[in-house]
Amino acid sequence: MGVSPIDISEAKAGTGLQTEIKIPGFEKGVGLKDLAIMARQASTMLSSGLSLLRALTILADQTENKKLQDILGKVRDDVERGVSLSDAVAKYPVDFPPIMINMIRAGEAGGFLDQAMDSIATNFEKEHKLRSTIKSAMTYPVVVLVMSLVAVVVMLVFIVPIFQKMFSGLGGQLPLPTLMLVYMSHAMTYVGPVLLVAVVAFSFWWRANKNTDRVRAFVDPVKLRLPVFGQLNRKIVIARFARNFSNMIGAGVPILQALQIVGEVSNNFVVQRALERVAESVRKGESIAGPLAQEKVFPEMVSQMVAVGEDAGSLEVMLEKIAVFYDNEVESTTEALTSLIEPLLIAFLGVVVGGMIVALYLPIFKITSLIH
Repeated sequence: MGVSPIDISEAKAGTGLQTEIKIPGFEKGVGLKDLAIMARQASTMLSSGLSLLRALTILADQTENKKLQDILGKVRDDVERGVSLSDAVAKYPVDFPPIMINMIRAGEAGGFLDQAMDSIATNFEKEHKLRSTIKSAMTYPVVVLVMSLVAVVVMLVFIVPIFQKMFSGLGGQLPLPTLMLVYMSHAMTYVGPVLLVAVVAFSFWWRANKNTDRVRAFVDPVKLRLPVFGQLNRKIVIARFARNFSNMIGAGVPILQALQIVGEVSNNFVVQRALERVAESVRKGESIAGPLAQEKVFPEMVSQMVAVGEDAGSLEVMLEKIAVFYDNEVESTTEALTSLIEPLLIAFLGVVVGGMIVALYLPIFKITSLIH
């Protein structure tokens, strides 16, 4: 006996087997690459004559990032109700950076939204490339370091106790290196769980507090003073400052507003406070280069090039040249650091693990020599 369907309807997304399981704090966010692709596509469609509403509809349908797709659908609905694009995206400050919102607002006011979107795309593409360069260069050293730590923990927790039982049956006094290794193994047995809990607790605390002013005021200056890595961090923030400032000026954003926004998106508390002081001086009628030269975080070359740009009326172009220069500096410095760190880490791994193995076999060597 067969059965026949009496009603057929489309299954709604998010029900039954299609339900998406979302764990708080682990949802896929909107990254720079997603925003760069979206802005590039929007610029192309707007410059081709498509209406903003039609462009948003296409973007919402074609975007692969589910979160961005959902946001763009809501932005499109707001625009359809008469809300400006800048006000619509401003409702999502976590996903759309201030620099993007204000460049869109400037593009709307000046009637060059397609050009503003193009500048946003170029800016985010360069920022994404910068981050990818640093991330790819640091991946191998981090993997080697983690492997070293795992190897040490495994030896202390599992291998050393086995050798200790064997040594206790032999009797006699253990060599000092072996004795130290045994004590470390005992300590790891008791301290290890506490240390693991502390690391997990700190990870959650850091995730919740890393963007607070109190934490940034302590951590960000340290980043700029670190041996070796301090100069790299300084070059990164200067490249970001120059590129963002150039793009905002090119989009028609007023200088004071641009300085404030560039400081907010600099990802460094020291630079943010420095640009706030520069903006205050500019508000009083001073040039940009003068107050900039008084801030130690900016090299003299930067303030001099800004001064030339102000005098020649080509500040946007000069800032772009500064950004290109420091982007290249970041790339070359990262490559140099990688070539230096990799052999050092490998040597460190060899010394630590090799030293532990030698310490474990010292009693055996001692007994063998006594037998002979």
